Amino acid sequence: MAFYDALAENESAVKAMGNDALKLIAHELLESLQGNVTVDWSRRESARARMRVLVKRILRKHGYPPDMQDAAVQTVLRQAEALSASWVA
Repeated sequence: MAFYDALAENESAVKAMGNDALKLIAHELLESLQGNVTVDWSRRESARARMRVLVKRILRKHGYPPDMQDAAVQTVLRQAEALSASWVA
């Protein structure tokens, strides 16, 4: 739900893509981030860069509107930081 909320902050994305597409993207983001998170990813810049690239690829793959894509990436990464402690444990 947190990733969906991050993507839905961009109203043009909701209008252009619809809720179902955003749910699909959020689910794919969750699976990909959970599979690629490491213990220290939030501290190491190289690991953070890899996660940013992963998120950008998923957004581009699904046609997420580019006008607020950078903001969506940052919001998704903040959400992932908050949730990642439970993923690694």
